[in-house]
Amino acid sequence: MEFKASSSRLVVLASTSPRRRELLASLHIPFEVIPSDADESTPSHWTPEQIVMELALRKAKAVVASLPGASINAVIVGSDTIVVRDGQVLGKPKDQAEAASMLRSLQGRSHSVYTAVACIDGITGRSEVDYRLTLVTMRALTEQEIAAYARTGEGLDKAGAYAIQGLGSIFVTGIEGCYFNVVGMPLSLLSEMLGHFGVEILK
Repeated sequence: MEFKASSSRLVVLASTSPRRRELLASLHIPFEVIPSDADESTPSHWTPEQIVMELALRKAKAVVASLPGASINAVIVGSDTIVVRDGQVLGKPKDQAEAASMLRSLQGRSHSVYTAVACIDGITGRSEVDYRLTLVTMRALTEQEIAAYARTGEGLDKAGAYAIQGLGSIFVTGIEGCYFNVVGMPLSLLSEMLGHFGVEILK
Protein backbone atom coordinates (compact mmCIF):
# COMPACT_ATOMS: atom_id res chain seq x y z
CA MET A 1 0.00 0.00 0.00
CA GLU A 2 1.29 3.45 -0.92
CA PHE A 3 1.19 6.28 1.58
CA LYS A 4 1.13 9.93 0.56
CA ALA A 5 3.38 12.31 2.44
CA SER A 6 1.24 13.94 5.10
CA SER A 7 3.21 17.16 5.38
CA SER A 8 5.35 19.48 3.27
CA ARG A 9 7.75 19.84 6.18
CA LEU A 10 10.88 17.77 5.89
CA VAL A 11 12.15 15.70 8.80
CA VAL A 12 15.92 15.62 9.32
CA LEU A 13 17.28 12.71 11.34
CA ALA A 14 20.40 13.72 13.27
CA SER A 15 21.81 10.20 13.43
CA THR A 16 23.90 7.66 11.54
CA SER A 17 22.10 4.73 13.17
CA PRO A 18 20.70 2.36 10.52
CA ARG A 19 18.07 1.19 13.03
CA ARG A 20 16.72 4.70 13.56
CA ARG A 21 16.76 5.33 9.84
CA GLU A 22 14.74 2.14 9.18
CA LEU A 23 12.24 2.98 11.92
CA LEU A 24 11.72 6.52 10.64
CA ALA A 25 11.30 5.19 7.09
CA SER A 26 8.48 2.96 8.32
CA LEU A 27 6.39 6.09 8.98
CA HIS A 28 6.34 6.90 5.23
CA ILE A 29 7.18 10.57 5.59
CA PRO A 30 9.90 12.48 3.68
CA PHE A 31 13.15 12.69 5.60
CA GLU A 32 16.88 13.12 5.20
CA VAL A 33 19.77 11.95 7.35
CA ILE A 34 22.50 14.30 8.54
CA PRO A 35 25.10 12.83 10.92
CA SER A 36 25.61 14.63 14.21
CA ASP A 37 29.05 15.09 15.74
CA ALA A 38 27.78 16.26 19.13
CA ASP A 39 29.85 15.71 22.25
CA GLU A 40 28.34 12.75 24.14
CA SER A 41 30.15 13.14 27.46
CA THR A 42 27.99 13.70 30.55
CA PRO A 43 28.62 14.26 34.28
CA SER A 44 28.70 11.09 36.37
CA HIS A 45 25.97 12.34 38.73
CA TRP A 46 23.33 12.77 36.01
CA THR A 47 20.25 10.55 36.06
CA PRO A 48 19.48 8.28 33.07
CA GLU A 49 16.65 10.64 32.13
CA GLN A 50 19.00 13.64 32.12
CA ILE A 51 21.58 11.78 30.05
CA VAL A 52 19.32 10.63 27.22
CA MET A 53 17.35 13.88 26.99
CA GLU A 54 20.44 16.08 26.97
CA LEU A 55 22.26 13.93 24.40
CA ALA A 56 19.24 13.70 22.12
CA LEU A 57 18.90 17.49 22.22
CA ARG A 58 22.64 18.01 21.69
CA LYS A 59 22.56 15.83 18.58
CA ALA A 60 19.66 17.77 17.11
CA LYS A 61 21.23 21.13 17.98
CA ALA A 62 24.54 20.14 16.37
CA VAL A 63 22.78 19.41 13.09
CA VAL A 64 20.75 22.63 13.27
CA ALA A 65 24.00 24.56 13.69
CA SER A 66 25.47 22.86 10.61
CA LEU A 67 22.56 23.74 8.31
CA PRO A 68 23.09 26.51 5.74
CA GLY A 69 21.08 29.69 6.03
CA ALA A 70 19.18 31.18 8.93
CA SER A 71 16.27 28.74 8.84
CA ILE A 72 14.95 25.66 7.08
CA ASN A 73 11.40 24.35 6.79
CA ALA A 74 12.21 21.12 8.58
CA VAL A 75 11.98 19.41 11.94
CA ILE A 76 15.35 18.15 13.15
CA VAL A 77 15.14 14.97 15.21
CA GLY A 78 17.81 13.74 17.60
CA SER A 79 17.70 10.55 19.67
CA ASP A 80 19.79 8.73 22.26
CA THR A 81 19.54 5.32 23.94
CA ILE A 82 21.15 3.95 27.08
CA VAL A 83 20.85 0.70 29.04
CA VAL A 84 20.77 0.88 32.83
CA ARG A 85 21.40 -2.01 35.23
CA ASP A 86 21.41 -1.49 39.00
CA GLY A 87 21.80 2.25 38.45
CA GLN A 88 24.84 1.77 36.20
CA VAL A 89 24.70 3.15 32.68
CA LEU A 90 25.92 0.73 30.02
CA GLY A 91 26.99 2.32 26.75
CA LYS A 92 28.44 0.71 23.65
CA PRO A 93 31.16 -1.86 24.39
CA LYS A 94 34.65 -1.01 23.18
CA ASP A 95 35.48 -4.59 22.17
CA GLN A 96 34.30 -8.21 22.28
CA ALA A 97 35.59 -8.72 25.82
CA GLU A 98 33.56 -5.80 27.14
CA ALA A 99 30.54 -6.93 25.12
CA ALA A 100 30.75 -10.34 26.77
CA SER A 101 31.09 -8.71 30.20
CA MET A 102 27.97 -6.60 29.62
CA LEU A 103 25.95 -9.61 28.49
CA ARG A 104 27.14 -11.54 31.53
CA SER A 105 25.81 -8.76 33.77
CA LEU A 106 22.45 -8.59 31.99
CA GLN A 107 21.65 -12.30 31.64
CA GLY A 108 19.11 -13.92 33.92
CA ARG A 109 17.57 -10.63 35.03
CA SER A 110 15.87 -7.40 33.96
CA HIS A 111 17.34 -4.06 32.95
CA SER A 112 16.02 -0.69 31.82
CA VAL A 113 16.34 0.88 28.38
CA TYR A 114 15.90 4.65 28.06
CA THR A 115 15.50 6.37 24.71
CA ALA A 116 14.94 10.10 24.32
CA VAL A 117 13.65 12.00 21.30
CA ALA A 118 14.36 15.69 20.69
CA CYS A 119 12.69 17.79 18.00
CA ILE A 120 13.78 21.27 16.92
CA ASP A 121 11.83 23.52 14.55
CA GLY A 122 14.22 24.65 11.82
CA ILE A 123 12.30 27.91 11.36
CA THR A 124 11.49 29.06 14.88
CA GLY A 125 14.14 27.18 16.85
CA ARG A 126 11.51 25.84 19.24
CA SER A 127 12.53 22.53 20.80
CA GLU A 128 10.85 19.69 22.62
CA VAL A 129 12.40 16.62 24.24
CA ASP A 130 10.97 13.59 26.02
CA TYR A 131 11.86 9.97 26.69
CA ARG A 132 10.42 6.49 27.12
CA LEU A 133 11.49 3.67 29.44
CA THR A 134 11.24 -0.05 28.66
CA LEU A 135 12.02 -2.93 31.00
CA VAL A 136 13.75 -5.86 29.27
CA THR A 137 14.18 -9.34 30.79
CA MET A 138 16.84 -11.78 29.59
CA ARG A 139 17.02 -15.50 30.23
CA ALA A 140 20.04 -17.10 31.82
CA LEU A 141 22.89 -17.57 29.33
CA THR A 142 25.76 -20.01 29.22
CA GLU A 143 29.33 -18.83 28.88
CA GLN A 144 29.39 -20.48 25.46
CA GLU A 145 26.36 -18.47 24.31
CA ILE A 146 27.82 -15.23 25.65
CA ALA A 147 31.15 -15.80 23.91
CA ALA A 148 29.52 -16.89 20.65
CA TYR A 149 27.23 -13.85 20.53
CA ALA A 150 30.05 -11.45 21.39
CA ARG A 151 32.06 -12.91 18.49
CA THR A 152 29.30 -12.05 16.01
CA GLY A 153 30.02 -8.38 16.62
CA GLU A 154 26.31 -7.59 16.44
CA GLY A 155 26.29 -5.79 19.77
CA LEU A 156 29.48 -3.77 19.39
CA ASP A 157 27.70 -0.59 18.24
CA LYS A 158 24.74 -0.92 20.59
CA ALA A 159 24.15 0.16 24.17
CA GLY A 160 24.13 -2.91 26.40
CA ALA A 161 25.96 -4.96 23.75
CA TYR A 162 22.93 -6.66 22.20
CA ALA A 163 20.42 -6.10 19.39
CA ILE A 164 16.85 -7.01 20.29
CA GLN A 165 15.93 -6.88 16.59
CA GLY A 166 18.74 -9.27 15.63
CA LEU A 167 20.31 -12.43 17.07
CA GLY A 168 20.03 -10.86 20.51
CA SER A 169 16.30 -11.51 20.31
CA ILE A 170 16.86 -15.14 21.30
CA PHE A 171 17.97 -13.99 24.78
CA VAL A 172 14.96 -11.78 25.54
CA THR A 173 12.08 -13.42 27.40
CA GLY A 174 9.93 -10.36 27.93
CA ILE A 175 9.59 -6.60 27.70
CA GLU A 176 7.42 -4.08 29.54
CA GLY A 177 6.94 -0.97 27.46
CA CYS A 178 7.67 0.03 23.88
CA TYR A 179 9.64 -2.50 21.79
CA PHE A 180 10.79 0.20 19.35
CA ASN A 181 12.22 2.10 22.29
CA VAL A 182 14.71 -0.75 22.74
CA VAL A 183 15.56 -0.79 19.02
CA GLY A 184 16.39 2.91 19.29
CA MET A 185 13.38 5.09 18.44
CA PRO A 186 10.01 5.02 20.26
CA LEU A 187 7.75 5.60 17.27
CA SER A 188 4.63 6.42 19.28
CA LEU A 189 6.49 9.20 21.10
CA LEU A 190 8.14 10.43 17.89
CA SER A 191 4.87 10.62 15.98
CA GLU A 192 3.20 12.48 18.84
CA MET A 193 6.05 14.99 19.03
CA LEU A 194 6.18 15.51 15.25
CA GLY A 195 2.48 16.35 15.36
CA HIS A 196 3.36 19.24 17.69
CA PHE A 197 5.58 20.59 14.89
CA GLY A 198 3.02 20.25 12.11
CA VAL A 199 4.11 16.86 10.79
CA GLU A 200 1.13 14.51 10.93
CA ILE A 201 1.78 10.85 10.16
CA LEU A 202 -1.89 10.16 9.40
CA LYS A 203 -4.56 12.69 8.55
